[in-house]
Amino acid sequence: MTRRKAVRKKPGRKAGDPSLTLSEHAYRHLEEMIVTLQLLPGSTVSETDLAQRLGIGRTPIREALHRLAREHLITILPRRGIIVSEISVQGQLRLLEVRRELERLVAKSAARRATPEERERFLALAQQFEEGAKIDDEVSYMRVDREFHELIVRAARNEFAVGVMTMMHSLSRRFGYIHYKQAADMPLTAKLHADVARMIAAGDELEAGNTMDKLLASVTQFTRDTVTKDF
Repeated sequence: MTRRKAVRKKPGRKAGDPSLTLSEHAYRHLEEMIVTLQLLPGSTVSETDLAQRLGIGRTPIREALHRLAREHLITILPRRGIIVSEISVQGQLRLLEVRRELERLVAKSAARRATPEERERFLALAQQFEEGAKIDDEVSYMRVDREFHELIVRAARNEFAVGVMTMMHSLSRRFGYIHYKQAADMPLTAKLHADVARMIAAGDELEAGNTMDKLLASVTQFTRDTVTKDF
């Protein structure tokens, strides 16, 4: 299996939101760098290098790294460095077993509890998903995907889901970024994301859950398909 060539990209505007704390600012930049392969799986990095690269002090970088370690995106080895986690198809499939059950619950809860402003944002994201698939910009698509899942968790109003869902989404986005051009049907995936967003916006709990099931079934099939592709 060969890896896609990493492309160095500047962090997105949302990552640089001045309302964020320095720790959150560092986390969002580093998470995107890992997801979009600016930091390759298996590579070793250091607090000092990352602080210089982002222009952020080492304390916020260290806080962000500990958060990324909890999300299994990196491994911190005392006195040896920081290693970006490798990617495993089998691990991704095990993650999806858990994610599928939780995503259904969270989507239904979001459909029930979302505010009017959040419902409007879901409708806007539905359109962005469809537009992103047309222009074939994987980085922009991943940013929309991140906002979509963050909004679902926030709208669900369930504090116990936040940490678990964040971890799973970051790992899934990185896997998708690497493999989607080889194995994924992006128009279908975009449509399913958009359908979930519209069902939540409409407050339809049953269809929000059912459509989320269809989305996760598609993601699971895409993950299995990567095993048979020659990368």
